[in-house]
Amino acid sequence: MNVFFVVLLAILLDKRFSEPKRYHPLVGFGNWAIYLESKLNLQSDAAEKHHGLFAYFLAVVPCLALLMLMINFVLLPILDALLSPMILEVVFQLIIPAVILYLAIGWQSLMQHAEAISQPLAKGELDQARDAVSMIVSRDTDQLDEAGIAKAATESVLENGADAIFAAIFWFIVAGIPGVIIYRLSNTLDAMWGYKNQRFLHFGWAAARIDDVLNYLPARLTALTYALIGNTRQALVCWEQQAPDWKSPNAGPVMSAGAGALNVSLGGEAMYHNNQAIRPLLGPALDEGMPPSAQGIVQACRLVTRSLFAWLFVFMIISAFMMVSRL
Repeated sequence: MNVFFVVLLAILLDKRFSEPKRYHPLVGFGNWAIYLESKLNLQSDAAEKHHGLFAYFLAVVPCLALLMLMINFVLLPILDALLSPMILEVVFQLIIPAVILYLAIGWQSLMQHAEAISQPLAKGELDQARDAVSMIVSRDTDQLDEAGIAKAATESVLENGADAIFAAIFWFIVAGIPGVIIYRLSNTLDAMWGYKNQRFLHFGWAAARIDDVLNYLPARLTALTYALIGNTRQALVCWEQQAPDWKSPNAGPVMSAGAGALNVSLGGEAMYHNNQAIRPLLGPALDEGMPPSAQGIVQACRLVTRSLFAWLFVFMIISAFMMVSRL
């Protein structure tokens, strides 16, 4: 089945149903990861890297194997006995891949989180906006002012657009169901174990590095898309000049290009666990670009959505060309 239709159906499912509020498979996976970490993380020394690598494979491989076995040796025989060959082909080449991709992306969930921040922020309801932004960022939010809330939310929308949408689609295109499953589980483990604190510094090293590798190409494709959709010249300049100084090799290109595309000033000071971090500038200087604001959050969401539509358009053109070439 044409990959364009699979991606399109997954996006339509996400638009209609958003992220499942109950029984999401990643919740069960997260519980499995918590259990493994409690048994294998000794919090001792650099040797924990080996424990973390073993835990990574023990978390990911059985889940992937179980899913593929269920699809091919449980679901396929049952549906083969119930459906005609034509319908069976549609189910296995369109519906099942689309459902799995839908569960791996988080477009509407990201938009809803952003809206829960931008709306009260626009009304001056800072306490409600702080509570909402604390749901999607790891920095301290209790003392954030209006600009700080808007900055945190805008940065998160830009970065999570790459992680929660474009990287998942990229790995589905490259490696199908196994590719998107491995990516999503790896990204989840990085979110759970990838902290640079005493507990996870060594144990989470493998999950963080694997996630960096898997996000390398998708992050740069996302940054390029942001640049092409927004203020292209400024986005490319910000990407070139600012990304190398950012602590994350993948968030740097995405956030600098996104900030430049939006003409908004991001980066700078932020508090993490009561410690102040002085981060590099993202986007234009404050006296040259727009300050962070509730409207800036909305514009970041529009940039992500327009970028998603741009990817869909490219997939459609490629798919149409391939179909014509077969005639």
